Amino acid sequence: MQSRHPQIPSQSHLRMLPPLANHHFRIDTTVESGSNIPMKIYRPAIFQGNLQKKNYFEGWYFKLVDSTEQYAFALIPGVALSDESAHAFIQVFASHAGKAQYHSYPVTAFAAEDNPFSVKVGDSTFSLNEIHLAVDDGADKITANLTLDNIVGWPVRLFAPGVMGWYRFVPFMECYHGVLSFDNTVNGEITVNGETIDMTGGRGYIEKDWGASMPETWIWMQTNHFEEANVSLFGSIAKIPWLGSSFTGFIFGFYHQQTLYQFTTYTGAKISRLEATETHLHIEIEDGKHHLAVEAAREKGVDLPAPKLGQMTSKVNESLRSVIHVELRDKRSGALLFHGAGRNAGLEFVGHTADMLAGL
Repeated sequence: MQSRHPQIPSQSHLRMLPPLANHHFRIDTTVESGSNIPMKIYRPAIFQGNLQKKNYFEGWYFKLVDSTEQYAFALIPGVALSDESAHAFIQVFASHAGKAQYHSYPVTAFAAEDNPFSVKVGDSTFSLNEIHLAVDDGADKITANLTLDNIVGWPVRLFAPGVMGWYRFVPFMECYHGVLSFDNTVNGEITVNGETIDMTGGRGYIEKDWGASMPETWIWMQTNHFEEANVSLFGSIAKIPWLGSSFTGFIFGFYHQQTLYQFTTYTGAKISRLEATETHLHIEIEDGKHHLAVEAAREKGVDLPAPKLGQMTSKVNESLRSVIHVELRDKRSGALLFHGAGRNAGLEFVGHTADMLAGL
């Protein structure tokens, strides 16, 4: 479905909102951020829309990799609402098989609960702690019974309700984004057409998107398979429509030793280098304290349906087998804080780098 990209105006567009002062902080909780707060805006996991909306989509993205790292899946439940083709859906992307399946359901097959959070499509149910998948369209039969534990989500705070910071309050963004779990454990099994895959001891990642459409140009990446445990990287750069014009916004989060290092438009960070070819990406971002360098090798992916004005008519090529090299340094001392390669990386690159560079 993928529309994982920031919708955040740059500092030059909204200078009345200064960057956050504290943008590197410890994460010690392993529960859904804001789970006891009734307002939807402070609970990004729950269904943000309603089924009467038009030109609207909302989808949840569950990435799952088994302990042997031979099998990688993305399960994507959601709903797409338009006059032409309103429906619910479940996408199943099996990266190891190079295959993606799109299973469509009537809108009436979609249901969502807030307390506790869950979404249901047909006979399948998804939450932050469990997945029960039951897909049978005659050609393919896929089932899964999985538990997800030790969830580490992007913190939700009063003036920064999640990954988008205070720009989540802007009511007219093309798309909104949530990082629900940087890293979590996976246990259980998935059965695809009679083949059962043991997912016990695996690792997962959870995010979501909602809104109208994906942008014209974007980069998205994610990995939580480093030699050092409990390390995760999420990053996105996009060309974003804004009041008749456009700009480039970005969000990068690096989770290491229970600390989340944020490099984002709204924290005042700057992209100092952005290069992209057919096979490689090189990105460098810095703020007053830290410098983050990211190099990614692009692997062949699979085309997934993506939203445009509530219809799943666009396409995005995604790989779950890329490798991302990450280096984090302290700018003042020059000390190397982290250096490593993330495996089983999700990676998307759509459009032209020149468009993003022009908007920085």
